[in-house]
Amino acid sequence: MHIPKSYGKSRKDECPFCGRQATTTNIQSIPVCPHHRKNTLDNMKCACGSYLDVRKGKYGPFFACISCGAISISKALEINQAAERENPKREYKKNSKGEIEIRSDDPDFF
Repeated sequence: MHIPKSYGKSRKDECPFCGRQATTTNIQSIPVCPHHRKNTLDNMKCACGSYLDVRKGKYGPFFACISCGAISISKALEINQAAERENPKREYKKNSKGEIEIRSDDPDFF
């Protein structure tokens, strides 16, 4: 049984900032949506801890690590999202008296 190919269904790029369909590229040649055309991916880290460089190749953009080699964009975004979940930025609220409000589920103060 032969299944015919359909045009435009083989590869769909997503914007790394919002998840919408990417129709344009930014300065780094990364596919993004029109709203994030001026945004760039900076300070991306590899699983080994070194910083990643954006490169453009025959099959599109990718990241390069000094020790690990070539890393796909999707893998680099997944690694950095996992690192962000492990070390979230804490924001504390100050009330009108200038006191800091600490929640009961904050592990730093126990």
